[in-house]
Amino acid sequence: MMRKNLGYIRQQKDISEEKRMKKNVWIAGVTALLSAGLVWIAPVSTLADERIPDGVSVGAVSLSGLTEAEAEKQIESYVNEKLNQDITLVVNGAEAKSDAKTLGVAWDNQDEVAKAVQGTELKGNLVKRYMKKKDLEVNPLKIELDLSVDQDKISSFVSANCDSAVADAVDATITRKNGKFEITPSKEGVTVDMDATKAALNEALNSEDTGAIRVEASVTVDKPKVTEEDLATIKDVLGTFSTSFATSGASRSTNLAVGSGKINGHVLMPGEVLSGYECMHPFTLENGYKTATAYENGRSVDSIGGVCQISTTLYNAALYAELEIIQRQNHSMSVSYVKPSMDAAIAGTYKDLKVKNPYDTPIYIEGYTQGKTLTFTIYGKETRPSNRTLAFESETLQTVPSPTQEIQDPSLPAGKRVKVESGHTGLKSKLYKCVYVDGQLQERTLLNSDTYNASKTVYRVGTGAAETAAPAPTETAAPTETAAPTETEAPAPVETEAPETQAPAETAGLQPGENYGPGMGENAA
Repeated sequence: MMRKNLGYIRQQKDISEEKRMKKNVWIAGVTALLSAGLVWIAPVSTLADERIPDGVSVGAVSLSGLTEAEAEKQIESYVNEKLNQDITLVVNGAEAKSDAKTLGVAWDNQDEVAKAVQGTELKGNLVKRYMKKKDLEVNPLKIELDLSVDQDKISSFVSANCDSAVADAVDATITRKNGKFEITPSKEGVTVDMDATKAALNEALNSEDTGAIRVEASVTVDKPKVTEEDLATIKDVLGTFSTSFATSGASRSTNLAVGSGKINGHVLMPGEVLSGYECMHPFTLENGYKTATAYENGRSVDSIGGVCQISTTLYNAALYAELEIIQRQNHSMSVSYVKPSMDAAIAGTYKDLKVKNPYDTPIYIEGYTQGKTLTFTIYGKETRPSNRTLAFESETLQTVPSPTQEIQDPSLPAGKRVKVESGHTGLKSKLYKCVYVDGQLQERTLLNSDTYNASKTVYRVGTGAAETAAPAPTETAAPTETAAPTETEAPAPVETEAPETQAPAETAGLQPGENYGPGMGENAA
């Protein structure tokens, strides 16, 4: 029992000693604060004059000793100076003067600055104020402004004021005149790097200087895609092909000249693709084409013809040049200006001729009409062996005769027969590419396997009253004799053809009834 009491007394004594030590520490802390001059009359949690302590600034403006309202005015005045700065932008050696407002300078972190300033005021109890002041003495707080220009306005300013200092790169060009190539040199381009220039302007704006700003725009030298050296390799004939349009009328002949002229002069760099449709459309009068009359199911219609003969001629030149054929379709019916399976139709966008340059150097496509002949020639750099030659063989596998249809016509006399629509013979065919080396066949490759539809040959057959022959002249006999009456015989049936009208959809003599107008089927032929 005695031991328990002694233990309890010692425990209470230790607790009293601990309390006494804590009290001494608190008294020492207060004494230190008093020694530092921190004496107050008001309650410790309030301060009548709350000001920003030393060590706080925004940009180049010190906020030490200012109230929040005073600091706000100082910052506003400073920002206004920045927003009225004169700016000189130097673009490729040319100077253009502007100002911050013209370039759309905006203050992007206004709210963040306000919150940061509010957090620096000496508020709260004595200890918090003291600790904040001491912290700012060691680590001053500098709040940075975030001013930025508008990139779209920079671009507009450069376009309006620095046009002479910037330019797009210009590719070299090539033309063929009087049998010779002429090359126009390329030019390097200079463009402003808007992202880098914006960053340089923002950096200058956010510096502490409020005077005039001078910034060198970041420019990029753009190399042309096509140079004189590239085009100088175009010298050799890689492939050429011609077709005749000797039976074509004036409108179709015009269309062949207009359409081939739209392809003429095209340069394909390595890997580039040419579309016949994209080069030649729209097939309209406004685009230079002509219309002519063609027969469709016994009716006269206006159409634009010749387009498919252009694509066919180019196709064959491309075969001899050994370009890559990306797209080619045959006509629905055979044409007369090339053998079966050597044609290439164009109809809207679903039938087109597309060829690709497979070489490492550019190629030049020349197309023109001369007399009644259409020619395409493809030039480039010849790399194929001189003892290697090509031939293309068309093989007809099957033919289907044109069926005949007769339409009774009471307006024609009985026995008369008039052709109103010429038909086509249907067939199946193939095209082979043959490669010869020193005259010996080395390869025979199947390129096309096509089917051409047969179409009807249509006649109008007369069912009206039969024509009567004119009475034969009679002789006058002696007065006492009377001539015998003459006989009238119905004329034997005769076959006539309606006069043909040149159809634009005609293929070197397109037959009536074919309709290849744009948007209505295959452009003819």
